[in-house]
Amino acid sequence: MGQIIIRNLDDRIIETLKRRAEAAGRSMEAEAREALRRATRLTFEEKLALVKEMQAITAPMMQGRTDMREGWELIREDRDATDDPYRCSLMPALRSS
Repeated sequence: MGQIIIRNLDDRIIETLKRRAEAAGRSMEAEAREALRRATRLTFEEKLALVKEMQAITAPMMQGRTDMREGWELIREDRDATDDPYRCSLMPALRSS
């Protein structure tokens, strides 16, 4: 994992981190790490942009495919292929102990 050094922090920020850390029962370093983790979460817009980017990458691969089926259809077909509703036909039977 990487490390960063942040210089010239306002004293109020340090005091706030200390209070929050004490209230949470953890070190100031852990509290700062948690604050940075929360601050760097992706927003809804960022997540949406990533999804659109992935769709743009995969769309050419999907064009012209006629063998695409709904997931529930594949599950139903697999369940119908075996008499045991708890065993997937694609998986080997579990060995009995």
